[in-house]
Amino acid sequence: MPKEAFTFLRELKKNNDREWFATNKQRYEKQVLEPALSLIHDLQKPMDKIAPLISVEPKRVGGSLMRVYRDTRFSSDKTPYKTNIGIHFRHRAGKDVHAPAIYIHLSPEESFFGAGTWRPAADALKLIRNYLADNPAVWKKVRQNKVLNQQFKFHDDRLKSAPRGFDKTHPLIDDLRLKSFIVTKDLTTAEIQSPELVPLIVSLTRQARPLMIALCQALGQPYV
Repeated sequence: MPKEAFTFLRELKKNNDREWFATNKQRYEKQVLEPALSLIHDLQKPMDKIAPLISVEPKRVGGSLMRVYRDTRFSSDKTPYKTNIGIHFRHRAGKDVHAPAIYIHLSPEESFFGAGTWRPAADALKLIRNYLADNPAVWKKVRQNKVLNQQFKFHDDRLKSAPRGFDKTHPLIDDLRLKSFIVTKDLTTAEIQSPELVPLIVSLTRQARPLMIALCQALGQPYV
């Protein structure tokens, strides 16, 4: 990604209104939209080889690039635009951002690679929790995977107490309390602007495979 993309995002954060964006829309398309779509395009073939059921679509609307427009209907923050680039490669069986996916977040303040499922719907969350409870050895193997623990950090997003229907003394109760099942890895500015960004993302996707396989098994979906 070019450094001009972050320059634009910094300016957008200071001028997050429709009039400024309309005046600078051509800059957005040239400096942010087009490079992001190019990155997605370059990832299509290599990602298809290692994760063929993950959807990688370089489309302006309805593809892997998340909209710049914020949904402000239920938010106290009424600023109309996101000040980051969000790229979401979800499982082809999924219908929304809560499906098992690969996610790339790029912004001047924070950039990271993520894999897993964020805040799945109640039925999917129950399937994942049941899978963990019924297959503790499989989940422990994922949790103790050397590469996963060396490269990523597990996202801590959990209930304060045991979820309904689960024994609070279960050996995996800490993970059964999770509301999201995600690993992340911070990306540096040098990595983002490097010509090696595509192979880096492909490598991280490959390393996150044990988690993605387990989540897909829990949801009755193939991963490869």
